[in-house]
Amino acid sequence: MSQLDHKSEAWSALFSEPVSDLVKRYTASVFFDKRLWLADITGSLAHAAMLERQGVISATDGAEIRRGMAQVRSEIESGAFEWKLDLEDVHLNIEARLTQLVGDAGKRLHTGRSRNDQVATDVRLWLRGEIDLIAGLLEDLQKALLDLAEKNAEVVMPGFTHLQVAQPVSFGHHMLAYVEMFARDHERMLDVRKRVNRLPLGAAALAGTTYPLDREWVAQELGMEGVCQNSLDAVSDRDFAIEFTAAASLVMVHVSRFSEELILWMSQNFGFIRIADRFTTGSSIMPQKKNPDVPELARGKTGRVVGHLMGLITLMKGQPLAYNKDNQEDKEPLFDTVDTLKDTLRIFADMAGGITVQPQAMEQAALKGYATATDLADYLVKKGLPFRDAHETVAHAVKAATSHNCDLSELPLAVLQQFHPQIEKDVYDALSLRGSLNARNTLGGTAPAQVRAQLARHRARLAA
Repeated sequence: MSQLDHKSEAWSALFSEPVSDLVKRYTASVFFDKRLWLADITGSLAHAAMLERQGVISATDGAEIRRGMAQVRSEIESGAFEWKLDLEDVHLNIEARLTQLVGDAGKRLHTGRSRNDQVATDVRLWLRGEIDLIAGLLEDLQKALLDLAEKNAEVVMPGFTHLQVAQPVSFGHHMLAYVEMFARDHERMLDVRKRVNRLPLGAAALAGTTYPLDREWVAQELGMEGVCQNSLDAVSDRDFAIEFTAAASLVMVHVSRFSEELILWMSQNFGFIRIADRFTTGSSIMPQKKNPDVPELARGKTGRVVGHLMGLITLMKGQPLAYNKDNQEDKEPLFDTVDTLKDTLRIFADMAGGITVQPQAMEQAALKGYATATDLADYLVKKGLPFRDAHETVAHAVKAATSHNCDLSELPLAVLQQFHPQIEKDVYDALSLRGSLNARNTLGGTAPAQVRAQLARHRARLAA
C-alpha cells in the first residue's frame, strides 16, 4: 500500500489517531476540485521537467513520472480513475495513483513544492483557460447583437430616461449600447488574465525552498507571463479569483440590465419584441401565457454571481499570512461563477438571434410621450432663441398638445406659431420621429448613418 493511499497516512508519523469520518467529509474537496485534474497534471509535468533539468531528480525518474502521468490522464479521461475521499483532494489523489504506478519516482515529484503553491498554480492554470473560453463567448454575444442591430438600424423606438419616453432612438443604436458594455467586459477579462497568469509554483509552503529551482523556466514552460515574486504572497493570495469574480459580476450586471429590458419589451404593455419560443415557457394554469423565463432566470443568477463575489471578499478579509485552510472555500464559488457565466453567455448569444422586433409598436410608443420636444427646442434655438427660452416655449407647446390629445407633430401650424412667430412649415421635419433620428448624426449618436458606422467599427474590431 502506498503511503499516500489514505489521507491520514500522508502525515501519519506525527498523529496518534486517524482522522474521523466526519472530519474527512468536512475537509475534503476532491468531489468538487477534481475538475482541476488537467491543470494539476500539466503543472506537475512542468515541475518534474524542471527538477530533472536542475539535477534534483534523475532522467530516469523524470521519464517514469511522464509515463505514469500519461496513464493517470488516460484513466481520468476514460472515467476509470477512482477518486478517493480519504485522499482529500485532486492533488493527493493524482499523486497517490502516480506512486502506485511508478513507485519512488512518484514520491520524488513533490520535491521543492507544497500543496500550498501547487493548488494556487492549478487554480490559476484552470482559470486562465476558462477566461479564454469566456472571452470567446463574449465575442459571440457581441456578434449576435451586431446582427440584431444591423437588421433594425432604421427602426425607431422610444428612448427612455426614468422609464419615461425621452427621445426617439434607433433600435440598432440601443443594441449597440450593450455591445459597448460587453466589449468593455471582454477587455476586463483579458486584463484580469494577465494577473491570473503568474506562477506561484516554487514558493513551496510559504518560505521558498532549499532546492535549486528555476521558477522562471517553469513559468515559460506553462505559458505564464511571470512569477509571483514573494513566497508568502504566492501561496496565500486569492485576489486574482476575487478580481475575476468582480469582472464576471459586471458581465452579469450587463446581462441583467438587458434581461430587464427584454422582459419589459416582451410584455403586452410594450409589445416591442417577441422572443423565440425555445427561450420561453407557459403557465400551468393560464394557457395564454408566454413567460420570458430565460431573461428572468439570468436576472436572478446575477445575484448568485454577485453573492459569490461578496463571499470571496469576506473569505479573504481576515486571513493572516500565509496559507490558511479557509482558502479551500474559494473553489466552489469560483467554479460556480465560471459555470454560470459560460452558460448565460451561450444562451444569450443564441437568444439574441431569436428576437423579432415589432417596429410599429415601437413607433407608436415613441409618439405617446412627445419624444421630439427637444427637437422643437433645437429648432427654435436655430431660429435665434436662447435654449432656456426655447425650453420654456416648448413646455407650453407640450401642454397644448396634451390638451388636444395629440402629438406635437399633429398640432396645426397656426397653433405652433402662437408659441413663436418664427416657427414655419419646416418645423414638421424636425418634429417627425424619422427627422429627429436622422438629425443626431454626430459621433455616438442614434442616426442610422452613425449606427452603420459603429457596426462597421465593431465588426472590424471583432475580426482583428
